[in-house]
Amino acid sequence: MSGSQKTQEKKANTKNGILRLVFVVIAILLEIGLMVLIYMTGLSRYPQIYAAVSRIAATLLVLGIYSQNKTPSMKMPWIILFLVFPAVGISLYLMIGLSGSTARARKRFALADARLMPYLVQDAAAEDALKAADPSCSAVSRYILRESQYPLCANTHVVYYPDAALALEAQKEALRSAKSFIFMEYFTIENARAWQEIEEILAEKAAEGVEVRVFYDDFGSIAVINHDFADRLEKRGIRCRVFNPMIPLLNMFLNNRDHRKITIVDGRIGFTGGYNMADEYFNITSPYGHWKDTGIRLEGEAVRSMTVAFLEMWNAVRADDEDDVVFEKYLGEACPVKEAQGFVQFYADTPMDKKPVGEDVYMGMVRRAQNYIYFMTPYLIITDEMSRQLRLAAKSGVDVRIITPGIPDKKIIYQVTRSYYSALASDGVRIYEYTPGFCHAKMCVSDDIIATCGTINMDYRSLYHHFEDGCLLAGSQAVADMRADFEETFKVCTEVTEKYRSGRFAALRFGQLVLRLFASLM
Repeated sequence: MSGSQKTQEKKANTKNGILRLVFVVIAILLEIGLMVLIYMTGLSRYPQIYAAVSRIAATLLVLGIYSQNKTPSMKMPWIILFLVFPAVGISLYLMIGLSGSTARARKRFALADARLMPYLVQDAAAEDALKAADPSCSAVSRYILRESQYPLCANTHVVYYPDAALALEAQKEALRSAKSFIFMEYFTIENARAWQEIEEILAEKAAEGVEVRVFYDDFGSIAVINHDFADRLEKRGIRCRVFNPMIPLLNMFLNNRDHRKITIVDGRIGFTGGYNMADEYFNITSPYGHWKDTGIRLEGEAVRSMTVAFLEMWNAVRADDEDDVVFEKYLGEACPVKEAQGFVQFYADTPMDKKPVGEDVYMGMVRRAQNYIYFMTPYLIITDEMSRQLRLAAKSGVDVRIITPGIPDKKIIYQVTRSYYSALASDGVRIYEYTPGFCHAKMCVSDDIIATCGTINMDYRSLYHHFEDGCLLAGSQAVADMRADFEETFKVCTEVTEKYRSGRFAALRFGQLVLRLFASLM
């Protein structure tokens, strides 16, 4: 691979890192400015007054954070910053600590949901059938229905792809079969080989009269496409919208990004998984060794839920867009699927409702595990609650295993990920690193019965700040296929459990302690 290719692929990480560095520098300058102001106004001659005012302000801020309905792991870093560096803490909190949602944004999403969610109705027969087959799986499913309103479906066929390149080829085939509409929503779209092949198919279908829509996140794609990308698609007959365009310091919605990966064809076929529309995900280029990613294809009733999730984002992104008036043409009745097996429950997670659905689903699966539970994630930056659930399951005799990358895409995040190994390993959780390269898949399988596959990383950003999607699977062949893929992947991993259970790797170094403390801010 040429040096220019590597440079292009690393632009996104570099720019994102620079942006966060700019935020920190601004916050520090504000702190210095506050000290200069104190000196110039003469307050430095009255240290008791200054100390009292600082304590009162810090106490009020700490009480405000403490009263929030958040996990303690997310509160502690802000409390420390407020107490030690008030100006830095306040500045960073305003820039990256808030959920980012404004009252107007929440209103737009609420209006979209009010129009769309009535199209999702739970089939009582499917719910009863899963409860009879496995009550513990049913409990996880009922939680999803209650908290996110996405129903459990029985009339759906699922295909699992252990390699994103296989998913891409299946996706192209499905796109070529489109008769009515195509919806695509991705965090990252890179204007390179993989996307260009997709774009040609989309343009051909648009010329045939198929309605084609593309929706991407500006932050996730800003370094790998030109500013005129959306205009170019529009000229080719492809409708395009951009989620949350980057306006640093002016855009208070900056912290929430659209991390979903969805393709929908005619409301009958849908794809999701860990992969974006960029060459590295399909190993066309390889900046971090072999890239491991996975995906699933849905056909049938559950695609309606996926379509609702797409339409929600499309119609809520901006107030001045011309939104849909009629949804029925996209949400018709699903045709029976001969190969349907088991149960499928697509669900979307949103920071708008302040409910950590993605994390709660993972913890619910850990709690129900009897024999084993396996996770695959690119980042392992978890709350104390999640860590305790994993360790408790391992101490109860459940075979708990986690696969993380062997080659990092972000070195600092990699160090934070490794800082969690020791506590988990000491209680029996087995840790594997994917030796061939970078593992980007986000999935979980347990007891040959239940599994999830989607976009939700085991880190704070995915679990608390981003728009994500996942798919709960129970009693289908796809669950067995995912288990088989885990077993094959373990063979090319290096198990590091013993190394982090005892010895010098078991002790957290000072740098790791600091990184761990502020992991929720990354």
